[in-house]
Amino acid sequence: MTLNRPEVLNALDLRAHAELTEVWDDFEADGDLRVAVLTGAGKRAFCVGQDLKELAERRRAGHDVRSTIGSLGRPGWPRFTERFDFVKPVVAKVRGHAIGGGFELALACDVVVAEVRASFALPEVRLGLIAGAGGAIRLPKQIPYRIAIGHLLTGRAMSAARAYELGLVNEVVSEPELDASVDAWADEIAAAAPLSVLATKEVVSKSHHLAVDEAFMTRYHWEERRMCSADAAEGAAAFAENRPPHWRGC
Repeated sequence: MTLNRPEVLNALDLRAHAELTEVWDDFEADGDLRVAVLTGAGKRAFCVGQDLKELAERRRAGHDVRSTIGSLGRPGWPRFTERFDFVKPVVAKVRGHAIGGGFELALACDVVVAEVRASFALPEVRLGLIAGAGGAIRLPKQIPYRIAIGHLLTGRAMSAARAYELGLVNEVVSEPELDASVDAWADEIAAAAPLSVLATKEVVSKSHHLAVDEAFMTRYHWEERRMCSADAAEGAAAFAENRPPHWRGC
């Protein structure tokens, strides 16, 4: 999936938001697609978030463009950041700037691979806004509180190396290595048992805020499907027979 507005650093206008929502719906519904890669066109930016020029034009035209936490069902938000039931894995390929909603998109992905010159920032407080598409919520959950609040209250950027040090990025590579590195992550995920991947992400997503005993007592839809599937027996059978497994996804 490519955010393809390089002339504006892949800023997201209403049309881009609508198209992106359709793409996520199609990806989730297609049983043959196991993992997605999200990236931005060009080398200058992954995504710089909301198209602020369009936002200003809509405000001048009298539209209600007030922002808050989450979309509240309104158009004009990177809705993927609110799809909490999304169980297929998504890999972010970050080249250049990931700013505002672009950083929030990366925070919502499962794996993030960044080019060494990439940078990450949530500058909303400098613009009279709030990182309401997940930044103010996810960042303090993914890195230590004081580091997160420092970035949120100042809008300071962090380098790819710093993001890796904090655990926000899985891998930092040079520009020539970026595509191959992302392909390797996606290929490894796609080669795993499909239902096991879905069940694993579901368990992690649904249990991370729960106490351990509550997490063990929670029902997980995809894990129940995996337990009753042919694939649940295929892995052990393939190992015993010294052959590659043949996953059916059922």
